[in-house]
Formats: sequence, C-alpha cells, structure tokens
Amino acid sequence: MKVTIYGSGYVGLVTGTCLAEVGNDVLCVDVDKHKTDRLNNGDIPIYEPGLKPLVTKNHQSGRLRFTIDAAEGVAHGLFQMIAVGTPPDEDGSADLQYVLAVARSIGQYMNEYRVVINKSTVPVGTADKVRAAIKEQLKARQSAIEFDVVSNPEFLKEGAAIEDFMKPDRIVIGADNPRTTELMRALYAPFNRSRDRVIAMDIRSSELTKYASNAMLATKISFMNELANLAERLGADIEQVRIGMGSDHRIGYHFIYPGCGYGGSCFPKDVQALERTAREVDYPAELLSAVENVNNRQKQVLFDKISRYYNGKLNGKTFAVWGLSFKPNTDDMREAPSRVLMEALWEKGASVRAFDPESLDETRRIYGERKDLVYCKSPEDALKGCDALVTCTEWSMFRSPDFNKIKAALNAPVIFDGRNMYDPKQLAAEGFTYYGIGRGEFNFK
Repeated sequence: MKVTIYGSGYVGLVTGTCLAEVGNDVLCVDVDKHKTDRLNNGDIPIYEPGLKPLVTKNHQSGRLRFTIDAAEGVAHGLFQMIAVGTPPDEDGSADLQYVLAVARSIGQYMNEYRVVINKSTVPVGTADKVRAAIKEQLKARQSAIEFDVVSNPEFLKEGAAIEDFMKPDRIVIGADNPRTTELMRALYAPFNRSRDRVIAMDIRSSELTKYASNAMLATKISFMNELANLAERLGADIEQVRIGMGSDHRIGYHFIYPGCGYGGSCFPKDVQALERTAREVDYPAELLSAVENVNNRQKQVLFDKISRYYNGKLNGKTFAVWGLSFKPNTDDMREAPSRVLMEALWEKGASVRAFDPESLDETRRIYGERKDLVYCKSPEDALKGCDALVTCTEWSMFRSPDFNKIKAALNAPVIFDGRNMYDPKQLAAEGFTYYGIGRGEFNFK
C-alpha cells in the first residue's frame, strides 16, 4: 500500500519506518529540508533503539523516502497520515496549527479519494476541524472529491517504540464509515496476525482514548510519588510498599515506581491538554489538576533534599549528575527532571558534571557551553572532584556501579538517588550517606 506521512519526528519516523518494513511504499513529508536531507543521507535525528538500521534498510530498498514537497505527498498515498507536533499553547491546550496546515495542503492538492488519518495526539473534536479545513480548500477549488477522516492514535513508548508498533497491544481506529475501517484493517493486517488487536469505535471516543490512557499512567506515577513523600514522613520505605501494592493483580506493578517526576513529550502535555478540554466544556477536572501539580512539585524533591542536607549552602559545590534524558533509552530532554534540578543548582551557585549515554548532544543544544556545566564522557569522569552523586535517570549502566570507585572519586560519600536504584542498607554498610525517594529518611541527621 502507498502511505504518506506528514511529519518525520518521533511518531512519524517510527510509524513510516515500521510500515515500510512490512512492505508498504512510504513517503514522509516534512517542512524542514535540513531534516529530510539528513534522513535521505542516512542520518537519524533522534535516538530510538533499533530505529537507525531499519530506516537505513528501508530507505535503501526504496520503500521509505523523505521529501518537503506536499503536493508529491498528497499524490502519493491513499493513506494520508498526519503525525506532526501538537505542542501545548500558552493556556495548556494543544496547538493544532500544524495539524490544520497539513489538512489544508491535502485539500489543496488532492485529486482522488484519500483516507486522512490523525496520528498526532489531538483533542476531541479535531477530526471535525480537519474535515472542515479540507472541505474549505476543496470548495475554493470548486471540487467535490470524496475523502474520509480517521482517528488512529499512537501508543508508542520512547525507548521501545519499534516493538510497540510491530507488536501492538491494541490498534485503535475511530471512523464514521465502515469502508474506512476495513481499509485501516487492511493497512494494519501485518501487525494483527496472532490475534485481533483492532478496536474500532467512533472518532471522538478514539480521540479521547489516547488522552485518557496517558492521563491514567501519569496519575499512577503522581499517586506513587505522593505516597513516597508521605512514606518519608512516616518512616516507611515506599519500595516495600510498592511491592505490597503491586502484588494485587488489580493494581499491578506497571507505572508505580516512585521517583523525581515524569517528563517527556507526552504525559505533561497530554494531562494539560485534557484538563484544558475539560474546562472548555465547563467541567472542573480536579484530579487532572492534582496530577500535574504533584508532578511539578516532585521535580523539586531532589533539589530540596540536596539543599536541606547542605543547609542551603550550595555556592561552590559541585555535583555529579547521572542521567539527563527524561527516561532511559532515549535522548529526549523535554520536561526532564534533570533540567529542573540542574537549573536550581546553578541558581544557588553550584556546578554540575553531567553524564548520559545518549542525551549529551541534546543537553548541549539546550544549554550550550557554560562554566557551571561540564559534559563528561563516562559515569566515572562525572564523579571526579564532586561533593555528591545525583541520579536522575535509571539507565541500566547505572544500576550496579562499583561503589568503592564512587567513594574514592567523590569528596564525600553522598548519593541522592532520584530513581531508587540502590539499596539503602547496602550503601549504609559501605559508609555512604544515601537519600532516595520515599525511603523513610525525611528527617536528616
């Protein structure tokens, strides 16, 4: 099948690559010529495990191409998939300008039937706006070409996106035309062989499903972080509590890990957008507001622990920060807790020696070169001459370090663990002062 994808960012590139991998003819359209040139030359602008070899293979085979020509894109595919960004507007709502710009381009250039697919995460009612934008362009051309609009939200986890697409938990299709649903089933048939993963529903329900899913996961994280803060004050260990909770199959272990807050391009933006959607229909979504507020507060927890330990005297101190991306297996720094921590440390006159296996380039793009930030080539390099170690991202390479080497490199054996990777009892036995999240050590000695 011929598929056109608008947007060659994270969702668009993964989607296009996986569709090409099973034999489809995919053309990705992007307004950024520099990006399309890079992709056509085999240079992948994002880090995602397994993505680069798949892009290279399918591009060399001719099944995956990149262009800035919207007219070529509209002419190419029966399926016109919109996968552009929907950044939060000033009021927290999703900014649909890029989605609607693509819709207008489709209406401007289409000459035969097209299935227009909203892959971007968009508010309920966006399909109606996309349909209206296309009709407006067709009317201006005095044309009555038939088309359908479909909601087909993505459920990709950064760091596991290839597997998520190739072996999906569910394939949600929101359509108001049975013929369109069957066309979508045919497109996704290669990913739907072992059992039927397609969940067909009306368009508005499909649009809400994506926001509802992310909001639920964000709620679980914020709830556990709220409990972690309570556990500290009660002298309990949230990690033991987590195990006790997760053993109940109704709760489970997914997304109940306490830490220094969630980040990324999805949860913060989608919780805000869903809350804004609720306000637009005069519904006070108090739980959504609380989820966001708890997360914003949680991103301050590591700094608060550090500041309390040093009695607020941070000027001249240097901290090793392990992990900069918002989660492992990605270079994405958007809304990352590490950014909140580093900026708070700098404001108080402290310096940072930072290491991350994938996101140093992205960090340098954000902060540039500055005297109070050293980009380190290894975890060991980051430790040199530092007053304490702070962990922000649970990369696997950080899980079992040589603590003797850590102690030897630091000015003092102090660890602030933002992801609860280490055993407090073990570190205490080895002479470390250790502070995790919710480990019962709120009252510092």
